[in-house]
Amino acid sequence: MSPHHPNSPLRTAVVGTGGIARGSHLPALRTLAAEGATEIVAAVDVDADAVGAFADEAGIPYASSDLDAMLTDVRPDLVVLCTPPAVHRAQSVAALRAGAWVWCEKPPCPSLADYDAVEAAEKGGDDGKDSKDGDAGPYASIVFQHRFGSGARHVRRLLREGAFGRPLVAHCQTTWYRDAAYYAVPWRGRWATEGGGPAMGHGIHQTDLLLDLMGPWSEVRGMAARLVHDVESEDVSTAQVRFANGAVATVVNSVLSPDEVSRIRIDCERATIELTHLYGYRNADWRITPAPGVDEAAVAAWRDFGPDEPSSHLAQLRALVADIRAGRRHATSGAGGRRTLEFITALYKSAFTETPVRAGEIGPGDPYYTALHGGAPGWAPAEALQTDIPQPEAGARKEEEEHA
Repeated sequence: MSPHHPNSPLRTAVVGTGGIARGSHLPALRTLAAEGATEIVAAVDVDADAVGAFADEAGIPYASSDLDAMLTDVRPDLVVLCTPPAVHRAQSVAALRAGAWVWCEKPPCPSLADYDAVEAAEKGGDDGKDSKDGDAGPYASIVFQHRFGSGARHVRRLLREGAFGRPLVAHCQTTWYRDAAYYAVPWRGRWATEGGGPAMGHGIHQTDLLLDLMGPWSEVRGMAARLVHDVESEDVSTAQVRFANGAVATVVNSVLSPDEVSRIRIDCERATIELTHLYGYRNADWRITPAPGVDEAAVAAWRDFGPDEPSSHLAQLRALVADIRAGRRHATSGAGGRRTLEFITALYKSAFTETPVRAGEIGPGDPYYTALHGGAPGWAPAEALQTDIPQPEAGARKEEEEHA
């Protein structure tokens, strides 16, 4: 979309037509299309029959199994990537070079090196694309929809204003359950194709929201284990975190927990803020408990969350479209998306090296910069097995539960 036509619908292409596209992205795009904000003009998938059926059902005029051909033929304004993480770098760079914005499903990329290559393509880096106009884009952004519900907006504003006093202690919990059948899907549980275990693929949403609320982190000390599932990556991880503001936190990610819950708790000087849900929250899922002596009028204002907008793909897409139209950098693009991937990378490095890792420490030359397993014995896939790992093709669809 050109900044010279700020009221035109974003001509949008969906790449990957599996469960996450059908369950989350397509409904959000249809809602915004009804509001005149988007227009779905193309769909791409390596399975020609699948993409044809998807396009027919959704009334999409162009269907292809060739991403590059679609970018040339259609020239979309926005490309929505609903594909496995192993192909996100190549697909994002291709879309950016074609002049499109990108909204990419999590996990964003399998490594910081991949993420940085995408950001370099935004700026006319090693791909030879002309430099764009600052934050106006095109740029790539990540699906981190939990930042965009009304509850998170309300609490984030109060934290930034200092209404609760200093944040002191926080807890972040993603304790879910996945059985053997879940990991029977060939690309799951493997570094090259899923990008990591629950720290990367499941808990990333809660982790991203914690970092968004708490601000910059400074140090992480992690542990990881493979307790139940026959996978390359972990099935449980824990971390201790220190933030730049001095606060400390714990982070737990698990796929071994029959009583499933997603939870964030932040204890501040004047209040405790709690969020308890599973795969998405509403205003009612937040609770604010004041410290003794806090003025009742202040507490009433804290507890007034306003109109309820659930965390969802729709909430984030609406914000993304508004940012693109205004020529603004979206919150989950560039540095705003990288910090979460850097934190998860640091958690893995700390867990596998049994040492604390500081923010900014992992860069080119560090083995964890190019692979989350970092080549660690007992965690990196054996060389003989790597050639047997099924690699998703460009345009493959992400067959994933709607909620994950």
